[in-house]
Amino acid sequence: MPTNIALLGSTGSVGRQTLDVIERAPDQFKVVCLAAGSNVELLEQQVRVHIPALVVSGKALSASTTAETLPSSPESLIAAATHPDVDLVVFAMSGHDGIAATIAAIEAGKQVAIANKEAIVCAGDIIMPLAAQHGITIRPVDSEHSAIWQSMASGIHDEVRRIVITASGGPFRTTPAEELAHVTVEQAMKHPTWNMGGKITVDSATLVNKGLELIEAHHLFAMPFDQIDIVIHPESIIHSLVEFVDGSTIAQLNQPDMRLPIQYALTWPRHHPGPVASLNLAEIGSLTFEEPDEDRFPALRLARDAGLSGDTYPTVYSAVDEISVEAFAHGRLRFTAIPRLIETVLSRHSATPVTSLDDVLDADQWARREATRLLAEIAAAG
Repeated sequence: MPTNIALLGSTGSVGRQTLDVIERAPDQFKVVCLAAGSNVELLEQQVRVHIPALVVSGKALSASTTAETLPSSPESLIAAATHPDVDLVVFAMSGHDGIAATIAAIEAGKQVAIANKEAIVCAGDIIMPLAAQHGITIRPVDSEHSAIWQSMASGIHDEVRRIVITASGGPFRTTPAEELAHVTVEQAMKHPTWNMGGKITVDSATLVNKGLELIEAHHLFAMPFDQIDIVIHPESIIHSLVEFVDGSTIAQLNQPDMRLPIQYALTWPRHHPGPVASLNLAEIGSLTFEEPDEDRFPALRLARDAGLSGDTYPTVYSAVDEISVEAFAHGRLRFTAIPRLIETVLSRHSATPVTSLDDVLDADQWARREATRLLAEIAAAG
């Protein structure tokens, strides 16, 4: 029988590629629920192709459908994630909106494939123990975490010495520090390797995305922060590495194509034939590596500090970044001011332990208010 899937974030980059994987194996997968934001035209096309039972949309659908339709809300996302016919929920959206639905899906006994790193970053203290309690394996969709997941299968957890997360370095890897304050949104959106959504592309330019992945890896793989490193790898062929105590290092390599980690998350624990071209290492020629420059990209240092401090600091880091990226996209904040705003709000935060979803939501709301207030002060100062 096919795996019944709820896809939350179906019109985004990961969502579209997930549907591409599903459409290539119609006997293996069936779409039961689709959830999307404002791109209603694309959502309607997806509904016509996949005929889901439930659709969650940020805008009213103009086309007729036999599916139950719900307006976008936290409750609607929970309804999709806990639909009785669903086997696997794919969280393909970005941001904090998927946190409650992730928790609800696990409590309902659904399998979870997650590209929504913010859910693990903010609520990993809740989600990971809950998943263990319900016997749910969180299947990472991000290429880096999928690579770690696959590489760790070569040994057992206690044999891992360290994890190495690779990063492309983004479009400004070699840009002099004095020029970073003047980069434009258009420049930030020109990622050298990946074709992604707007927010994650800016995060990759500031290396906030890599900071979020650092915190996510800590939760997903139960690894201390001092055993997680980051290395710049511009070719984006090695997606991450795992070093074992005997000195052997296992790496996962493939062409930079998100469909591979998406497909593995859908078919785990099996590797099925897929759409990604084979590697030709002779054609690639060489792979290069360098240390990240945390002076030019302080977001990495801030993420590690927030992760080490724990409690609600990672939620604040993530929430302020969302506000900052939106302000940058609309010309209200300079590129280099994104990490400065994050650092300022973090310094003013009185953290609390994450014992419930309310702890996360309270910290999220406080961080957004504080960041918005500081942005108003910046605007007033000219």
